[in-house]
Amino acid sequence: MVRKLSSDRVWRWARGLLGVVVAATVVVVGANIRLWTVSSGHRYSVDAAPSAPTVIVPGAKVGPDGAPMAYLRGRLDVAIELLRAGKVREILVSGDAAGTSGDEIASMAKYLVEHGVDPALVRADGEGLSTRATCERAKRRYGVERALIVTQYQHVPRAVALCRAEDLDADGVTAYCDCRRTTVIRNNIREWLAAPKAVAAMLWR
Repeated sequence: MVRKLSSDRVWRWARGLLGVVVAATVVVVGANIRLWTVSSGHRYSVDAAPSAPTVIVPGAKVGPDGAPMAYLRGRLDVAIELLRAGKVREILVSGDAAGTSGDEIASMAKYLVEHGVDPALVRADGEGLSTRATCERAKRRYGVERALIVTQYQHVPRAVALCRAEDLDADGVTAYCDCRRTTVIRNNIREWLAAPKAVAAMLWR
């Protein structure tokens, strides 16, 4: 009798756990579908990107030497291409000026200048601590009404959706990624799991 009760308890626990996993999976998948749907028609390659007054470059990890790492470097390189092609008139770098890996803003600004960008064309937001904050501050603090936002493909749907939720007319441009496979996998997982929070922010804005 004791063995049967114990077995029943384990089975109920397993079914409950399975239900939680299924529910969580549905939420995550549904949120990702929502972001891809909202950003549909607003995602471009570098060559196909439309014009806009401003290109926004969200921050990312910098190296021990203060230089941009692969993810951030890929975003900056695309922003430079867009500027040189005449598709944008200025670059807004947005990130954490006091990040755990270093000053993202100083790193981005230095990289741009070293690659021939006129410092007068670079604006900096050192309090873009999240994608949502970057979009909100670009609109409210810096007066950006229309922009391109450059980031890696797995981040583009979330970035575009959050910016457009802030009434910022934004299109996403896919950045380069000369990254290790583990980095790509880790960031893909991160983006998938970040989707529900982004959708909630959009709904409760």
